[in-house]
Amino acid sequence: MVQTTLADVAAAARVSRSTASRVLRESGYVSPDARRAVLDAVERLAYVPHPGARALASGRGERVVVAVGSPSSDLMADPYVARVVAAAGRAADAEGVGVALRWLGREPQRELERLARDPGVGGVLLVDYSADVLARVPRDLAARVAAIGPADGRVPSYDVDAAAGIGALVERVVARGRRGVVMLAGPPWLPGTGRAVDAYEAVIHDAGLPARVVVAGLTAADGAGAAREARLRWPDTDALVAMSDSSAIGALRALARDGVAVPDDVAVTGFDDLPLAGEVDPGLTTATHPVELITAAATADLLGQLRGQGRVFPSVVVSRSTA
Repeated sequence: MVQTTLADVAAAARVSRSTASRVLRESGYVSPDARRAVLDAVERLAYVPHPGARALASGRGERVVVAVGSPSSDLMADPYVARVVAAAGRAADAEGVGVALRWLGREPQRELERLARDPGVGGVLLVDYSADVLARVPRDLAARVAAIGPADGRVPSYDVDAAAGIGALVERVVARGRRGVVMLAGPPWLPGTGRAVDAYEAVIHDAGLPARVVVAGLTAADGAGAAREARLRWPDTDALVAMSDSSAIGALRALARDGVAVPDDVAVTGFDDLPLAGEVDPGLTTATHPVELITAAATADLLGQLRGQGRVFPSVVVSRSTA
């Protein structure tokens, strides 16, 4: 039997989901007509709020926690994490639920156990985590966790097809005659790094070219250092494929300071399609990472509004001047 969702009630009443939520929670102003329409829809559809959403709204859990599982707290300030928090906030607000940001620290298991015991935590969105951190999610917390990225099957995974996006970018630069193509990879602990490198190497091997990988972080400073390292190790480098827009922008700045023309001497690509990617000069060729859609789906899962158990979102190339 298919369960009626809050979205179904809102659609039947011809109001927004947040309006329907305010009516059911009896909080905030709603016009009399809208209130009647929502209550009629509830009765007509025999809507019963999901237990998880009821628990969150009733005080048995008043917040969703965005938990950053990185070894360092530096990624707390990453634009990607900011996008996740903002999108989770919008989705949770419609249910009257708050959002908090937490770094799991150097002892992630202990922090995860604290979250499991905290009655105010209705759900956890896990981001920027290693496989080891994911494996440490306590059994009594797993039902309240959604992973934004690859997962191990114990919790639902809401992810982007990064392999397709990275692979398409590598194919693009190879098709345009680049032969010294270097991958600026992310840190080894991040699960997405392995699949990005695998996608890069698959295209490079098919083209009969040497695989060249520089392992670094995902920040602009990391990208600048990795770009310089790549050119020192391989002077014939004519393309840099970065695993994030931030590191790609750092690479662009380093190349500009070193007097290297982009894309004439070296082509550069990123991944994420951050707003800044279209504002830098030259504009950054990248691939989409629909963080807002991914986070909204993961948050809806935690709030009991979806019927699915995870989803992979597509990534497509966004062509600009750097490649």
